[in-house]
Amino acid sequence: MKSEILYGIHPVYEALMAARRDFLEIYIEKKKASKRRDQIVSMAESKNLPIKKIDSIQFKTMVGGNAHQGIAARVSKYPWQEISDILDQAKLTAGNTFLLLLDNIIDPHNLGALIRTASCVGIDGAVVPKDRSVSPTPTVSKASAGALEHIRLARVNNMVRTVKMLKDLGLWIIGTDQNAQQSVYSNDLTGPIAIVIGGEEKGIRPLVRRNCDILISIPQVGPINSLNASVAGAVVMYEAFRQRQSQKKK
Repeated sequence: MKSEILYGIHPVYEALMAARRDFLEIYIEKKKASKRRDQIVSMAESKNLPIKKIDSIQFKTMVGGNAHQGIAARVSKYPWQEISDILDQAKLTAGNTFLLLLDNIIDPHNLGALIRTASCVGIDGAVVPKDRSVSPTPTVSKASAGALEHIRLARVNNMVRTVKMLKDLGLWIIGTDQNAQQSVYSNDLTGPIAIVIGGEEKGIRPLVRRNCDILISIPQVGPINSLNASVAGAVVMYEAFRQRQSQKKK
């Protein structure tokens, strides 16, 4: 079984809670303790998982830095979902599908931040292309504060084909583009939708952009004329969340 090292309190804790990965071993730093770490150790012991104490030098070598917070775990690789399963699950719950399409996101910290926000607003699932996208690595899990361990993430060979398939199923495809004439605040983001967030430098790729139903921008003032991908994604996702929550109250 292929494995990787998750590190940090939130990723290890959330992976244990989500129970979607196989745990092979838990590592704790000998001289470092905290209530959260002790809670994880208790959870691991209740599951009869092997726990190994190692020193700080071994920790740094294993995870490639100091961001481990004294705990790590060797686990199975991230469990990708099929997009068909994500859509089926969406039908079983609210039936008001809310997806996130991440086109050309290559920075792991941006991917982690986007997934963290997506989890907070109740996204049914996120989709990334097989190429031109960062993988859901332990760095992404750390950047997402462990949200990666809960979210349904699918990888597709062709994002344009996926967009067309979603449109055929009745979803509106909402693309983000800083040059778009329509504001995020003047569009209806309720109903079955998929929000497309583009990469850090070039945004949404041209073919994907052309297949979006609507392109929206985020109003801005000041000398800086663009937001980073994770911030832009958070603004749009929360506006959609606000509208959808308001609709539920009616």
